[in-house]
Amino acid sequence: MTGRRWRLTRSVLTAVNGTTLAGLGIAVLTGAKVRRGRDGILVAEGYRRRIPPASCFTVGSVIITRRSAEWLLHADRAELLAHESRHADQYAVLGPLFWPAYWAACGYSWLATGTYGSRNFFERHAGLDSGGYAEAPLRPRWRRKAP
Repeated sequence: MTGRRWRLTRSVLTAVNGTTLAGLGIAVLTGAKVRRGRDGILVAEGYRRRIPPASCFTVGSVIITRRSAEWLLHADRAELLAHESRHADQYAVLGPLFWPAYWAACGYSWLATGTYGSRNFFERHAGLDSGGYAEAPLRPRWRRKAP
């Protein structure tokens, strides 16, 4: 599927599966202002809650950020925008099942490394570095012992 066709399909899927509506609900309930982004992505700027602590996170096709939309859409943050857009792709495929799958992946990552992102399949697929995550070593009990 071409990039343009996929972006349209992603927008439709996240609208139909209700995850974009959930993202818009979070934005409205927290006082964030929703603006049109690129490639079918919406940006909710001015998120003021402490959780999650990240500068931005994605729900459906809505990227919710503490900063302004201009900050996120600036060329200097193209990798971060691409990372969050890959999460929108994941929502398109999994719909609301993304939430329990993501939290299970966070739990596995925490058990294995002590961080929520380093071994999280969804963060790795979206690009650890571009999302601001560092690769963490496995905890000693998770490392394979050489025979």
